[in-house]
Amino acid sequence: PPALQPLLQQAQASIAQSGRKFEDHLSAAIADLPALPRITHATDLLLGKSELYLQQPSIFYFPGLPQRAFYERDEFAWVPAVEAATDAIIAELNDVRAGAPDFAPYVQTPTDRPAPNNPLRDDPSWGAYYFWQQGEIVADHAARCPAVMAALDHADRPMITGRSPMALWSLLKPGTHIQPHHGLLNTRLICHLPLIVADNCALRVGAQTRAWVPGEMLIFDDSIEHEAWNRGNDTRVILLFEVWRPEIHAEERIALTRLFEAIDRFGPKQVDAG
Repeated sequence: PPALQPLLQQAQASIAQSGRKFEDHLSAAIADLPALPRITHATDLLLGKSELYLQQPSIFYFPGLPQRAFYERDEFAWVPAVEAATDAIIAELNDVRAGAPDFAPYVQTPTDRPAPNNPLRDDPSWGAYYFWQQGEIVADHAARCPAVMAALDHADRPMITGRSPMALWSLLKPGTHIQPHHGLLNTRLICHLPLIVADNCALRVGAQTRAWVPGEMLIFDDSIEHEAWNRGNDTRVILLFEVWRPEIHAEERIALTRLFEAIDRFGPKQVDAG
């Protein structure tokens, strides 16, 4: 009611002022210390400046893994070799798109299961050009793009019959928004090698948002809520693939491979549907 609006505004202003005083009070307590990212994150959570996002894979959860949205490029020995192939991969991309600038929709209506509830279903605005799909090479695409296939061989990819590796060019047209969602499992990381980048294009994973930079790998945990958007005027294209999480030991990888293959033999396998 109109009569209560001034009181509500007064209360909101008082809460905001108290919050600022509390933040200043905490900042003063650690002002003489060096920058400490985990302390900053914890303080932002306490102050309500950031939300807590945790791994919530839709199918399979592996316990005991760090809750990290992004991993850094220098943590992986194979990254420089893949990044070094960027120009050759872009040349192959331009050659393919010269004949067909659009790719098949990333999310498609399946014939053997219910359709995914995704507003980009059957929409080429989010397109995919696969090199590895459900653990098998897409032969004609691989033959056209030897630089892509050679670059992928450097990465520490899962090899799981009928499931992995997965690798593709992912295309995002201007005005397209991939809505917030979680990946199937937390045993992998998703890698993006940016090839064609537009302004006002970004990826949010949890509370962190990063823009794509041509030739610089982005590596993230897709079991944490994430979304992407292209608010620019140009199409964005990346090379997308998956790698094992580095914290999972060799023996555990063998066991997980057997488990996933057994799951798929038991019934219809789960596929990424955005």
